[in-house]
Amino acid sequence: MPPKVIIITGGVLSGLGKGIAAASIGFLLGESLKIVPIKCDGYLNVDPGTMNPIEHGEVFVLEDGGEVDMDFGHYERFMGITCKSQWNLTMGQVFNEIRIKERRGDFLGQTVEYIPHVVEHIKKRYLDTAKEEKADVVIIEIGGTVGQIENDLYIEACRQLRKDIGDENIMYVHVTYVPIPTNVNEQKSKPTQQSVQRLRERGIQPDMIIGRCEEYLTP
Repeated sequence: MPPKVIIITGGVLSGLGKGIAAASIGFLLGESLKIVPIKCDGYLNVDPGTMNPIEHGEVFVLEDGGEVDMDFGHYERFMGITCKSQWNLTMGQVFNEIRIKERRGDFLGQTVEYIPHVVEHIKKRYLDTAKEEKADVVIIEIGGTVGQIENDLYIEACRQLRKDIGDENIMYVHVTYVPIPTNVNEQKSKPTQQSVQRLRERGIQPDMIIGRCEEYLTP
């Protein structure tokens, strides 16, 4: 039986709190279910350990010694779990693993391409982690915003998951920003509409939209 999967994407701008949203959902479900969070980052570094903390933010060091994205601090505190370094997936890791498999001859002479080989590898990482951890629910957070080229392979993998595991086993959550321009003094939904449109262009229709705003959202 496939695990339940919740995909968290973001739009309009970064730093909206996708990690907090993912951790909060995990907290609500974690009372009776085993939750495994996976964070996907588009950069080509293998991990954030050597990255400038001013540019990327502080590194979170796990119990197993792994240096991972700081969102794992939210996951551990909110859900009361001990995360593992393989739950932080970076595009640097993905390309490195694909290169090793190609040199080893795993592709049997095929032309190695983004689709299907890289996307299939990403999906395998998702599902293998769920299987190894015997997870009831996997929460996959895609870093950055929809439309960034470095995230497109993750988005495509998440789109294909619906067919692989079934509609009843997957949910898409999109986190967006609802601004209040000072000269207008009312909430504007157009950025959210355009962000959702970008997501739909990539084949994903969000099941839930979380709008971040300075005030309570108006009907």
